[in-house]
Amino acid sequence: MKMGYTYDCPDLVEGAWQERWGMKFQWTSQHKTPKQLEPLIHSYDTVATEAVEALDEITPPPYATAPPKDGNIEGAIKPDGEKKPRRDLYKMVQEYADKDEKVGKLWTEINTIPEWVDWEQIERGQKVFFRYGGPALTSLTFLSLLGGMGSGRTVETLDRTGGFNVNVVRRRLLETTQHTLNVHKDLKSIQPGGDGFVNSVQVRLLHTAVRRRIMHMAAERPEYYNIAEYGVPVNDLDSLGTINTFSATVIWMGLPRQGIYLRKQEILDYLALWRYVAYIMGVPHDWMATPESAKCMMESLLISEIRPTPASANLANNIITGLKNHPPTYASHEFMCAQTYWLNGRELSEKLQIDRPSLYYSALMFGQCMFFMTMGYINRSFSFLDERNINLVRKVLFRVLLHDKSKGGLGYTSKFVFKFIPQYEKMSTERGPRDAGSGVRKPGIERTALLSLLTFSALFGTGAWYGSKALLRTIQQR
Repeated sequence: MKMGYTYDCPDLVEGAWQERWGMKFQWTSQHKTPKQLEPLIHSYDTVATEAVEALDEITPPPYATAPPKDGNIEGAIKPDGEKKPRRDLYKMVQEYADKDEKVGKLWTEINTIPEWVDWEQIERGQKVFFRYGGPALTSLTFLSLLGGMGSGRTVETLDRTGGFNVNVVRRRLLETTQHTLNVHKDLKSIQPGGDGFVNSVQVRLLHTAVRRRIMHMAAERPEYYNIAEYGVPVNDLDSLGTINTFSATVIWMGLPRQGIYLRKQEILDYLALWRYVAYIMGVPHDWMATPESAKCMMESLLISEIRPTPASANLANNIITGLKNHPPTYASHEFMCAQTYWLNGRELSEKLQIDRPSLYYSALMFGQCMFFMTMGYINRSFSFLDERNINLVRKVLFRVLLHDKSKGGLGYTSKFVFKFIPQYEKMSTERGPRDAGSGVRKPGIERTALLSLLTFSALFGTGAWYGSKALLRTIQQR
């Protein structure tokens, strides 16, 4: 099936209303048609690519140009029981920045602060995330990541890495969570040398390694990956789309679908933060200069990129299977399906072959949204509550998602090394069985959602009863 930009969109004319995947919007001159976005699938981060190529000449990795044998992969178990060491590309960039011109160019670029960066605004943007920590993480998990699997062309790369295999997907997502939390941690973390900054550069270098690996393999065996059809692996449009799912998609889709609407200044601040992250990661970012242009790009990508394939469905289902019944949320398969339908809509969820949730679990999702809305709007209304909530949420999320393995956290600090290495014999990732995983059924997040639902129902019922009595009394008096 041809997945490129070969279909016609005659209705993409200025002033025409479009409806895609639950979003309705009016097409403007700021939107980009699939044909206008097509060049981005053939361009990529050349600065990082040239730097990694230079590093490979200095210390050649076993996987750089040829498919590795299992015993020759970094991290593989050697006969003596030890693991082969993995290269830390970030440390290598630091070490050789003043010794090699191309490596130095990358180092200079990432440490040069753009003139449009306002550190006070960046810090406010970081606080937006923790102000709405619960709904923000729910958006990132079930809309940005799981729903993002609807991009069939991008999935062609993910499908070949094995990082979304049902047995490793949870750890893979927790590593992504480490990057996300560190980006929002505090101002020092996102500035040069901080944890969020370092993680962003490490992910940039990892993407470069994946791209080079698949391109070398495709050059030897063109049937392995069709560059003409899918574009360069981890191309500029892929990277732009990823930044979009962590920023604009959260602002205008994920949070509103849970009843949370950001204030104008919050939108400006959050976009400013993620524009700087995009800059660090070598991703096109001018589209984030204004809320209007960012929203138009998000809507353009809905039309251009979201076209699910069978591989999309496999990876999306692996996310649910890999996360179900695990701490800290202990969310069941059924409840995660309900979250997926709520955030992505019925049409996309069905295309991803997600099981349709029952009315009970949909009601639980409604209860969760009511809880998020109540806490979010109350806390942001009072400055002292707002600061306390931000600090508390930050502390809790780092503990339960990263530091404390007993509570479901990652339990180690990822350096985002190249460990899911594409190989010819593994061209795709299979969908794991429904009963895969080692989770247990416990009353976690679903209990909170149920209590919220019952509380809201009781308040609504009480209000309706007193309201009807007041109305009846008024009628009788007349």
